[in-house]
Amino acid sequence: MNLSLSFFFGNILLGVGLAMDAFSVSLANGLNNPAMTRRGVVRIAGAFGFFQFLMPMLGWTCVHTILQYFTAFQKFIPWIALGLLGWIGGKMLLEGLRPRNEADEEAKNLSHSALLAQAVATSIDALSVGFTIAEYGWRSALAASVIIAVTTFVICVGGVLIGRKMGTRLAGKASILGGVILLLIGIEIFVSSFL
Repeated sequence: MNLSLSFFFGNILLGVGLAMDAFSVSLANGLNNPAMTRRGVVRIAGAFGFFQFLMPMLGWTCVHTILQYFTAFQKFIPWIALGLLGWIGGKMLLEGLRPRNEADEEAKNLSHSALLAQAVATSIDALSVGFTIAEYGWRSALAASVIIAVTTFVICVGGVLIGRKMGTRLAGKASILGGVILLLIGIEIFVSSFL
């Protein structure tokens, strides 16, 4: 296992590139709940970091075991991301357009299923990273995935904190903005897969 400085730097850059969608969704989550606790911030960033770790490792495993099945599945990745982010973003947008009462304030907390859908949708494209790290041994692939996960975690913490700060200023319209951001990310992932 060769863990050189260029290995670390290259995988940090790869992590930054992969984390941009997760950053935007984290920003939207912070916008939606400006009163989010530290635990909530860590929960969101941890979910995105975990799936950004898991997906490259799954991709690497597919390359080394079931490549023919993975290549058939790869064409569905943009559709899955669009569907998941469209559903979550549309739901946030509709909730933002509804008149709010105090009971709705409780609903601002992100459910486990919604967070899981966000994490999968924003990290599913990282499956293809398994192809780029296919020449690595399993220890190097594991190290690369950990670096990507840590990078994603740090970026997502920043996204949630920025979103919380902006959400406080935007008050009731934050859910609308967050929903629009999620919808745009889903559309961008879908459209960019055809370019």
